[in-house]
Amino acid sequence: MFPWTYGWIDTERTPEANTRLGMALAFVAGATNAGGFLAVHQYTSHVTGIVSSVVDSVVLGHTEVALTGMAMLIAFVFGAMASAVLVNWGLRCRLQVAYGLPLLLEAALLLVFGVFGGVMNYAYYFFTPLTVTLLCFIMGLQNAVITKISRAEIRTTHLTGMVTDVGIELGKMVYLNLDPQAAPVQANTDKLRLLGKLIGSFVLGAWIGALGFNSLGFVTTVPLALILLYLVARPALNDLRRYTQTLG
Repeated sequence: MFPWTYGWIDTERTPEANTRLGMALAFVAGATNAGGFLAVHQYTSHVTGIVSSVVDSVVLGHTEVALTGMAMLIAFVFGAMASAVLVNWGLRCRLQVAYGLPLLLEAALLLVFGVFGGVMNYAYYFFTPLTVTLLCFIMGLQNAVITKISRAEIRTTHLTGMVTDVGIELGKMVYLNLDPQAAPVQANTDKLRLLGKLIGSFVLGAWIGALGFNSLGFVTTVPLALILLYLVARPALNDLRRYTQTLG
């Protein structure tokens, strides 16, 4: 059962599993971020922009905008905190699904996001701030879990760092090693391939998410949640089976 994702969420990690999981999560993050922008007119994974917006709003005296930005920043941090708590608790309990616990929570919250979206038109000024902070929490949650799994080698919710790393490696690639006595400057082609896969997955997810939200609305969150549930299904069922056997 679930052969396609075998080993992707397991506590015993491999570089291949990290890459595949990173691509899947980058796709979900791109779709959520792009769709979220169409829904609430805010990008919710760009912490740098959020902080800059808070400072600008304070200087300009836009208190309401500054408070909204602070709430978004705090929600992102709380999401990362929740991910760390869930993963460490799962590892302490020796659960196969330890790394998947934040993804289970993310799947549930994506469905909640869909519910908020369905009622947003009836109480826009009440539900929009909740939706924005919820999306920031989700982005923090997801970015923290893949960061912990890959030991900070992979990020999935924003592209700034990845595009910067691509530029660095391309700079190494075109560097002219004219001094035969010096150690040659060489690009890390494996890293370039990984970055290309992650960026491509994010862009594809953003494209499909934008199309989905534009044509179908908030129901687009349902397949995104199902992707996450599919990723964690096998280890979660294994843990549940082991738990029921201990009770029996």
